[in-house]
Amino acid sequence: MRKHPVGLPFLFFTEMWERFGYYLMIGIFFLYMTDTKAGGLGFTRANASDVYGTFIALVYVTPFIGGLLADRVLGFRRSIVLGGILMGLGYLLLAVPNNMTTFYAALGLMIVGNGFFKPNISTLLGNLYNEDPYRARKDDGYNIFYMGINIGALVCNFVAAYLRNTYGWGYAFAAAGIGMFIGVLVFLIGSRHVAHADVRKEVNPAEAGVFTLLSSVLLPAVVTGLLAWNIPGNLLGSDSTDAFIFGSIPVIGFFLWILWKAPSAEKPRIQVLLAIYAVVIVFWAVFKQNGTALTTWAEFYTDRSMPGWLETPARFMGMAQEVKNEPDTFPLYDNQFRTHKDPATGQIAEGVTLPPYFQNIPPAEHPPRGAPVKLVSTEIYQSVNPAFVILLTPLLVWFFGQLRKRKREPTTPAKIGLGLVITALSTLVTVGAVIACHNGAEKASVWWLIGTYGVVTVGELCLSPMGLSMVSKMAPARIAGLMMGGWQLATSIGNKLSGILATLWDRYDDKADFFWVNFGLLAVAAAVLFLLLRWLNRVFREQGLT
Repeated sequence: MRKHPVGLPFLFFTEMWERFGYYLMIGIFFLYMTDTKAGGLGFTRANASDVYGTFIALVYVTPFIGGLLADRVLGFRRSIVLGGILMGLGYLLLAVPNNMTTFYAALGLMIVGNGFFKPNISTLLGNLYNEDPYRARKDDGYNIFYMGINIGALVCNFVAAYLRNTYGWGYAFAAAGIGMFIGVLVFLIGSRHVAHADVRKEVNPAEAGVFTLLSSVLLPAVVTGLLAWNIPGNLLGSDSTDAFIFGSIPVIGFFLWILWKAPSAEKPRIQVLLAIYAVVIVFWAVFKQNGTALTTWAEFYTDRSMPGWLETPARFMGMAQEVKNEPDTFPLYDNQFRTHKDPATGQIAEGVTLPPYFQNIPPAEHPPRGAPVKLVSTEIYQSVNPAFVILLTPLLVWFFGQLRKRKREPTTPAKIGLGLVITALSTLVTVGAVIACHNGAEKASVWWLIGTYGVVTVGELCLSPMGLSMVSKMAPARIAGLMMGGWQLATSIGNKLSGILATLWDRYDDKADFFWVNFGLLAVAAAVLFLLLRWLNRVFREQGLT
């Protein structure tokens, strides 16, 4: 760490606590919405997927606004503190049980808060590495920063499982809020170490002001979204999808307008950024299914039983979930764990059955009637990905460091392309899982799920921190926050597409087809990037950024 800026540890721990709160909430969000037994909202899986996808999309679209305001008005540090406070309040509001008004108000606070927080802490980190002693280590700095993200994401799911299994959903969401406020406190303590990087470029008097930009971009986006929401029926599967996709068009147009109005010296930089944004949308569309499709796979299709020696430490760590082999009232599932609505009530149909976990276990392997079975709580599997990030980040930093010494390190665009290819391979692991468990007729080994997360993590490490580093390197200084917001916008669109893909889960009788679709999307995205690679590398060289 001595070769990195003094401010790095403070940004590291701030982001760690912020991600602790976010991933704690998002790790149980889908489970909370679909739960009908323990105080959840009782949404259908398709409805929950739609809300989930819309939320994680909007969480990443508001950074466009937060980045603009930080560039022009607030500065990066004020924006980070404001965003953290709003998100913390949102998590606490989400803890209010079974109140749809506070539920949607909480989501709104988190969406706005993340818009101020997310792009600006990444931009501030990049500014720390713009000094000559640290410039060559910017990729490494983002990898270290990314490891902080995943320490928070690793720990939070154990906290979430313990609190929601022991006390209820509200306690888990409240813990997310407390974590966020700890992150804000850490940032305030270390603020003086990053103050010199909180630099705003002088605005060109010929450029439009903040109010003009917001009124000409945000207002059309909101109006377009509202009009699309109120279209009779819907065009793209749901009202929220129509509203989001059509509402995004003015924002995308705004970034094209930035390219058109930019000085000729900046145009190549902005063109590269927009090209990368377009390609990585597909990565996020597949990667973010960890909270929907892969959570469903863990919940119903994966053998989550734990050996006896693990039960005591698992209970202590909050990993254990107990189900009894006795009839009770549960939703009625078909052979692919699909629910249906009762025509009389309009609610999910229920009946007296064994717990759904036993549905694809042969009766001969059931425990004695009434006996409990200890299972690994479903959300724990979302800690597998951050655990791999923590384990593999030092190896990846070392590996690229060795290549750098030999002058053979891939360029940042090449690393992103490699990430797309490896992520595509991870979907083939899930195809293997479907084949091995005969399309869910029996439980799949947990190693298939762990293997999927292991492969996708390698792809993620080649793409996500490299993307943040690339934006910091390539974005013109006067619009650095705004262009970081553009990266978040690409993430947002990908996140929404992940929700759209997840709503199709129940339409596939053979789940392998679902994962083959994901593979095809990633293969096309990787092919496009490698076709652009020569041009991308040339611009990097011409800008002195290799």
